[in-house]
Amino acid sequence: MLRHDIFNQSFSMIVIILTVILFVGTESAFADQELRVGFIPGRGDDAAVEEQAFELAGIEYETIETGDYTLTRLLEFDVIGVGVTAYDSDPDLRANFNVLKDYIENGGYLVTLDFQQDSTWDENFLPHPITLLDPDLEDDVGVVLADHDLFKIPNTITEEHFGAGIWGAGDFAADGPQEASPPWQALVTDQQNNWPLVVGASAGKGYVVFSSLQILQSVGRLGNNEVVEVFQNFLFWRGARGARVKAYSPSPKNGALHPDTWVTLNWSPGSSAVSHDVYVGDDLGHVEDATRDSDVFRGNQTGTFYVAGFPGYAYPDGLIPGVTYYWRIDEVNDADPNSPWKGSVWRFSIPPKTAYHPDPADGAEFIGPDNVTLSWTPGFGAKLHTVYLGDDYDEVSNATVGVPSGTATYNPGPLELEKVYYWRVDEFDGTGTYKGDLWSFTTPGAVGNPNPSYGDDDVGINAILSWTPADSAASHELYFGTDKETVRNADTSSPEYKGSKALGAERFDPGLLEAHTPYYWRVDEVDAQSNTAKGPLWTFTTGAFLLIDDFESYTDNDADGQAIWQTWIDGFGVADNGAQVGYLMPPYAEQTVVHGGLQSMPVLYINEGGVMNSEASMTLTAPRDWTQAGVAELSLWFRGSSDNAVVPLYTAVSNSAGSAAVVAHDDPSAATVRSWKQWRVPLQAFADQGINLTNVDKIAIGLGSKGGASAGGTGTMYIDDIRLNRP
Repeated sequence: MLRHDIFNQSFSMIVIILTVILFVGTESAFADQELRVGFIPGRGDDAAVEEQAFELAGIEYETIETGDYTLTRLLEFDVIGVGVTAYDSDPDLRANFNVLKDYIENGGYLVTLDFQQDSTWDENFLPHPITLLDPDLEDDVGVVLADHDLFKIPNTITEEHFGAGIWGAGDFAADGPQEASPPWQALVTDQQNNWPLVVGASAGKGYVVFSSLQILQSVGRLGNNEVVEVFQNFLFWRGARGARVKAYSPSPKNGALHPDTWVTLNWSPGSSAVSHDVYVGDDLGHVEDATRDSDVFRGNQTGTFYVAGFPGYAYPDGLIPGVTYYWRIDEVNDADPNSPWKGSVWRFSIPPKTAYHPDPADGAEFIGPDNVTLSWTPGFGAKLHTVYLGDDYDEVSNATVGVPSGTATYNPGPLELEKVYYWRVDEFDGTGTYKGDLWSFTTPGAVGNPNPSYGDDDVGINAILSWTPADSAASHELYFGTDKETVRNADTSSPEYKGSKALGAERFDPGLLEAHTPYYWRVDEVDAQSNTAKGPLWTFTTGAFLLIDDFESYTDNDADGQAIWQTWIDGFGVADNGAQVGYLMPPYAEQTVVHGGLQSMPVLYINEGGVMNSEASMTLTAPRDWTQAGVAELSLWFRGSSDNAVVPLYTAVSNSAGSAAVVAHDDPSAATVRSWKQWRVPLQAFADQGINLTNVDKIAIGLGSKGGASAGGTGTMYIDDIRLNRP
């Protein structure tokens, strides 16, 4: 029976159906966010779109609330973004626009991230007067970009980012400036009308950008990579508040794959730099810690470029394929006591001579069996490829006769079901042959779905292994260990053999594992005729934590007790608990707003009608001993919404025969946080309330005041990745 057939609490539900468009990850240089972003949300109807835009772009932010409109508070932010028609729809912003002008003039950076309403616009909202006109534009007008760092950092933005069909119908520009009178500079101008769609200007020590582009709406609704990169640049191009003293804007981009054995390194200088100390090496630690007496110090110079892999420079014999190189620029001004300013460490890699980036990816499942095309990225300088394919690892690894190919693709013809296939590509560059790595994939029906996932590098040390049996399996033979080749080659006489498992018992508890350690495992399938099919080699690497719940194992099969609300018990049938875990209709778990993996837990709280508390609780089977393995804190990730009622967020744990120990989040408005936040609770906080940490029976997440009165209201929280961490 579906949950919506039996759920009969006394509150009404509003079912909201959201259409979510899959976001394909951008390959931009944007990675780790170092700057603090404040955001002033726009009109209510677009709040969900704005939130989705930040999520898809991977940008964390803090909402500017009523009490934040003081100069001291605003200057905590490196950049403040303004949402859809916020100057029209947000009374706090309209009442405090002069404080924002002070923020800019004291070194802040303000940018409107979507259009503002022309009919209610005041030309004095910003430090320099600006008027708006009404017409809307589609993304087929074509644009001209100014020569400005806005289009260079962290991504390279070109006119192609503004091409037809990229921004979405009706989501390009609206209510733009009539003109860009000095000190305004036109940054984006449309070719059709010569209107300045984006303008920027210095003001005091800071900078302001007014944009009529509908960035938030386009990213939130469509999520194309080009607009995501524009979004990132509009926020992050200027760097930290105040003068940029460190070198920035590296070329090649940080993390780039550079297809040559020599390179010209370029950068933009810090604002106070007179000269530059250059460090280049192939060891990250050496470059990070290097000083002028280090062998990776390449000299001091006034120019902002350096050649490597060329005679007379670093690596005079050329850069080596397959190697990653690291570089750092320290900015120097002997007249300034703060000099030198140590730079960030950037990296680039030379492609290997062997083939790489296989498709299907190594370890892929359910491939074929018909119309399969294998492809790969050719090794550096490769002119001819030789492909080897088979279902025996050793035979494919040792093969010397393969299928030659002039292109980086190979069609093997029909494949067999329920098979593990291995393949390899050797590359010939005209002077030598380079043996490729051995990759694998399985066809439908083969043993698969390993948990932990193949290649997972952040697994709890209390991991339980599980898998899906092959179609013909009658039993399983399990191998597990820390040495790759030993596990691959192990047989039933080896220490890595962990015994036979019956069909239906696809589960193995290896006990507590070592932290930060790679493990390898293999499941061979035995059919009813006692024939054994050797399984693929799987691997994962542990972290330094005990996993309580990552919400990945729940399905929509409530008939077998696998739904999320059947483990996390909510307020169904409980008079004083207003919580609902999961959705009324499948999928029950949240599959879009997630912190890690593919699912999180949605918790609807309804503290109304005398209900002061909404709580979801889970009875623990493991881990119950919260003192083992050196763990010292409970960690969980949460996310709320600005539409949520402000009620306390708390977590509680209990022993089987005792009362709960409760710890509330120290931010009373945590329920309104619009980006994922980690909450760490020292385990001693529970022990101080009488909890026996060696035998914890239950954990709960709640909204409201457990055992006391609190403000009422409703909302939805998302919870993910609950762990016990080492310090």
